[in-house]
Amino acid sequence: MDFQLSEDQRAIEQMAASLFSDHCHDDALRQWDVSGEQLMVSLWALCQETGLHALAIPEQLGGSGLGMTELMLVLQAQGRSLGQVPLWRHQLAAAALGAFGLGELAQLAASAATGERLLSLSLDGLHASNGIALQATACAEGWQVSGRVAALPLGGQAHAALLLVLADGQPRLLLLELDNPAIRRVPGLLTHGEAITDLHIEGLRVGADRVLPAAALTWIEPRAIAALAALQLGVSAEHIQRTVAYVGERQQFDRRIGSFQAVQMSMADAHIALEALRSTLWQLCYRLDAGLPAPSEALATAYLACEAGHRIGHVAQHVHGGIGVDLTYPIHRYLYWSRALGIALGGSAACLERLGDWLSDNDKLGWKYDLEEHQAL
Repeated sequence: MDFQLSEDQRAIEQMAASLFSDHCHDDALRQWDVSGEQLMVSLWALCQETGLHALAIPEQLGGSGLGMTELMLVLQAQGRSLGQVPLWRHQLAAAALGAFGLGELAQLAASAATGERLLSLSLDGLHASNGIALQATACAEGWQVSGRVAALPLGGQAHAALLLVLADGQPRLLLLELDNPAIRRVPGLLTHGEAITDLHIEGLRVGADRVLPAAALTWIEPRAIAALAALQLGVSAEHIQRTVAYVGERQQFDRRIGSFQAVQMSMADAHIALEALRSTLWQLCYRLDAGLPAPSEALATAYLACEAGHRIGHVAQHVHGGIGVDLTYPIHRYLYWSRALGIALGGSAACLERLGDWLSDNDKLGWKYDLEEHQAL
């Protein structure tokens, strides 16, 4: 196996790392905390200028037509720097519209590639305990939509969003233009600083083409998992790096605490969790880019991302001691992001349960490329 990145991929990785580190250093994040802004506008403008906002959007729609591997590299850089920009939701929503939408929907995807319109995406209902709260019923004009969407990221800033809806009892993706007067929006803010909006919808009628085919959800879910896991990989890598630097300097009992065996073993466990996530994520992205099915790989990656975020966050807070809960010290941000990403993925218990259900219907683990079980969906 060749795990080396191509020259173009290296260039994308380096450009993203430079862009995010220059604009999301600790002082900039402190200013962001008190700015009241819902989106890092200047950073998002730079993402558009450099084309990072359209890497995964097909070329025929004006994007770069690259794959999940390239997007993963950019999202790792975003996670390391905690940049508040909607890179993955915007791109995957546009790519899904380009692949499964017709006419006007494909035009919307093209306007997303130019940066003219901002798209959002929410798949939270797939693993919510109360299920999908948005319902669509077939009518003469297409669909009548009613219900609620909780915590849509950038729901107050996006022009349109792909949302989960129960259409005649089946989960599907629905495109909604968010400026419709039938949609009542209630803004909010998550702990890690992401702007969200609750949507309350009653009796909204949309065209038949606004509900995408069932295949669109099957296509987008593993890619959303890969995107969230890539962010978690970046967050956790920086979490560990900062913690290692801290324990190498902090002294207790006239010794650096990093010389204590218990601290060394805890950090080693954290590093193992990080590398386990990296391996599964790279395999998932490879399979998605190769057009191979990856149902079990996606669920395993989601589980390991949740576990890594929790384990590394816990270890980092523990070895930092009291300073870890001081909001003037930057390490708390990485814990907040890890918790938010774990929730977005559904939590480790739910991911493991879904993986167990998959394994109960497939009698092999499904990690080798030449076995027939990879045709199972």
